[in-house]
Parts: sequence; C-alpha cells; structure tokens
Amino acid sequence: MSAAELARRAHVTRDTLRAIEHGTGSPKIESLMSVITALGFADHFVSGTDPFKTDSGRALALEVIGKK
Repeated sequence: MSAAELARRAHVTRDTLRAIEHGTGSPKIESLMSVITALGFADHFVSGTDPFKTDSGRALALEVIGKK
C-alpha cells in the first residue's frame, strides 16, 4: 500500500503520516492509533502494551499495585 493510500485509510494527512514515519513533530495519539489500525496492527499493539503479557511487566505491575 502506498503512503497516500495509508493516509487516506487512516484519515490523516500525508504530512501527519510523514511526521509519524520520520519521528518528527508531536502527532496526536488518535493519529497514531488510526495509522496502526489502518495497517491492521491495532490488536497486536494493544496486547503488546499489556503489562501482564510478560514476566517483568507482571512483576512491575504487581509491585505498583502492592504499593497502593
């Protein structure tokens, strides 16, 4: 898929997509999620940020929960 098509599918401008690609500017989280969704990676992204998916993430999360 071309960059122009990805921008169209993600409902972002080509300039926003370019900034995301190059790591410049400060794109909104909504724009990042729109691009990730358009690429078909939303489920992988969300599950990858789940702290309970790894041993170290689980240990850290349980430590933080235990401090409350």
